[in-house]
Amino acid sequence: MENTTGLRESKKLRTRRRLAATALELFLERGFDAVSVADVAAAAEVSKPTLFRYFPTKEDLVLDRFADHQDEVARVVRERAAGLGPVAAVHGHFLAALAERDPITGLCDHPNVLAFQGLLYSTDSLGARLARYTAREVELLAEALEAESAEPLPARLAALHLVTVRHELGRENWRRIAAGRSADEVHPGAVADADRAFAMLAEGFDRGWPRPAA
Repeated sequence: MENTTGLRESKKLRTRRRLAATALELFLERGFDAVSVADVAAAAEVSKPTLFRYFPTKEDLVLDRFADHQDEVARVVRERAAGLGPVAAVHGHFLAALAERDPITGLCDHPNVLAFQGLLYSTDSLGARLARYTAREVELLAEALEAESAEPLPARLAALHLVTVRHELGRENWRRIAAGRSADEVHPGAVADADRAFAMLAEGFDRGWPRPAA
């Protein structure tokens, strides 16, 4: 029974990935607004109801991958080392991601990543949908901070600032690479920007924030 359940879930995951990959290929080729859900379903050889079972909206075909990152900052804060403030923890995690050229930082010059980000930042409906994922990211981080006995308002303000800084740094890195520079060329400036941005937050938040016990 467990094996059957596992095979069923694996099949669903493969179908989900195939649908998303097919949709992205069409969106990049024709433009997001020029491709309908019916077009994606036909190209993937599934019915529209089947597609909607996996992706409730057309935007989700592109942005579903962001769901995997919604709890990332909250996890970094929860799992940070003793004596480390939330801002310092997120700062260190972001620098490590920059070093790895993680696409989430915007510092990735792979053509497929650049094409995806170009689609994302140039399509209004995708931007609006992304805001919903970002709001959930803020909510999860605020909950993690409140779990450390922070007052609700300071926790939410800190969460808003941390999430916004990460997103804006990523967008700036993408702008530079989209302008023709390589990730290696942009990296030193990206690190300097991150250091400056997180230092501004640390002055206000980390100085008075509770530290995890050793």
